[in-house]
Amino acid sequence: MRAFALRMRSAWQDLQPRERWLVAAVGGLALLMIVVFGVVSPLLAARRDAAQRAETAEREVAIVRELRAQFDAVNGRLLSVEARIREAPRGEIFTTLEQLAGRSQVKVDAMEPRSAPASDEYRETRVQVSLKGQTLAQVVRYLHGIENAAQPLSIKSLRVRTRADKPELLDVTFSVSSFEPVVGDGAAG
Repeated sequence: MRAFALRMRSAWQDLQPRERWLVAAVGGLALLMIVVFGVVSPLLAARRDAAQRAETAEREVAIVRELRAQFDAVNGRLLSVEARIREAPRGEIFTTLEQLAGRSQVKVDAMEPRSAPASDEYRETRVQVSLKGQTLAQVVRYLHGIENAAQPLSIKSLRVRTRADKPELLDVTFSVSSFEPVVGDGAAG
């Protein structure tokens, strides 16, 4: 290594001043390029990448906050529904539906029990109700009564058809579910 340095020094001293200036300029330019492409460019690229990662992280945090707000809203509604189920009066769904039909001046054509999915926390009783030849006002009053009943009832499906013989009358079929806690205050059986 020392021999190389001595040879370089000797070669430098053998150069004319103009040649020395040219070699120094080329060497300086090479050093500048090494610094720019070896140090500055990677640092700028790293800075750009870090800024992009920060923007991405901020967007992801905003999405997580929005999802959390949606989760809290859904969880709040779920807790409200669960409280309503626990605190609501118990009753036979068929009796309740018949009473609501009477108040709405609706004649129920048929009520048939349907199987409902099992749950560890709630027992669901599902009934399919058929109405034939009812006016829109009667059907709306009946459905509104079901949705606002003291007993927690939920309309699961609804099919409405006009009658061919009397287009102002409707044939309606829908499923209604009632829920009771399986375990808890002992009111459910």
